Amino acid sequence: MTRQNSIVPVALDDRSYDIHIGPGLIRNAGAHIRDAVGDRPLVVLTDSAVAELHLSPLLDSLRAAGSRVLDPIVVPSGEASKDMEKLGEVMDALLSRGIERKTVLVALGGGVVGDLGGFAAAIALRGIDFIQVPTTLLSQVDSSVGGKTGINSRHGKNLIGAFHQPRLVLADTDSLKTLPRREVLAGYAEVVKYGLIDRPDFFTWLEANGKALVDGDDALLMEAIRVSCAAKADIVGQDEKESGLRELLNLGHTFGHALEAEAGYGATLLHGESVAIGMVMAFDLSVRMGLCPAGDLARVRAHLSDVGLPISAAHLGGGTWTADKLAAHMAKDKKVKDGRVTFILARGIGKAFRCADVALEDVKEVLAASLAG
Repeated sequence: MTRQNSIVPVALDDRSYDIHIGPGLIRNAGAHIRDAVGDRPLVVLTDSAVAELHLSPLLDSLRAAGSRVLDPIVVPSGEASKDMEKLGEVMDALLSRGIERKTVLVALGGGVVGDLGGFAAAIALRGIDFIQVPTTLLSQVDSSVGGKTGINSRHGKNLIGAFHQPRLVLADTDSLKTLPRREVLAGYAEVVKYGLIDRPDFFTWLEANGKALVDGDDALLMEAIRVSCAAKADIVGQDEKESGLRELLNLGHTFGHALEAEAGYGATLLHGESVAIGMVMAFDLSVRMGLCPAGDLARVRAHLSDVGLPISAAHLGGGTWTADKLAAHMAKDKKVKDGRVTFILARGIGKAFRCADVALEDVKEVLAASLAG
């Protein structure tokens, strides 16, 4: 493992693109983007926190490469920007800048900016190209890859959106040095997910290296991002629009999205934290159904806890949360089919599978146990 940049291809016929991973990609973004889209006009969307750190170097690089850059659009940082009101403001800002169908939107930021920007690009002028420049670990290993875009509503997370693939992803590992440890850990939960889905050797590697990775070891971070992106690219290449295989990427998310909905999509619970708790609950449910060895659940709990991620919902809600409330949120999940919630369960570490035949009482038992700690 070295500091040399890696390239992971996402193979989708005429919508294929590359994920570049490594240091210095923001300050060298202009050349990469010009190679991908030529001299087309660009408009950058970012949030207020990321703008302070990374907007100027990105704009300098784009202009140095000879690109015509429209005035950037800056939204407030945080999950609250992923709603219909903010989408309307972004659309108005794009149109007021006189965008054309050849204009390319550059989403600079974490998952919120990437999801919001990708959806705005999908519907602006019936679709313009966009590029992802993810600046958080979570967005580098998950939300920037695969073309899922969208916003939240009061009915649930990411229920309004579209599949719209980026033309390029630039995952600058230097940007991770500016993240609070809590944000790094939130992203690490999504890294662990790939090991639990179908790469048991990767999970074993994470058990040995996870602590050093979240402490900032550059080589370990790059390797974890590379493996995670390759794992997701492989699944997306086989099932772009989540008709089957891609649903495995939702391991932990059905439970986790219910937690986020009850928490109000705020700073109380980060997405990656909800996924960590959700993965534990998914393995707990699998054990209770006699599908998974209890020892694998113990390994998952131990590893997530050892690196500093939450493994239960006991600290949330101040005692006001109930299994019934969380189950009600799950009933609104976008993965509901014919009135039944599809869960991603596991027959063991690296053996995830889809299951629509789950008793509600078993789900509520798992929720209640997590709330009790």
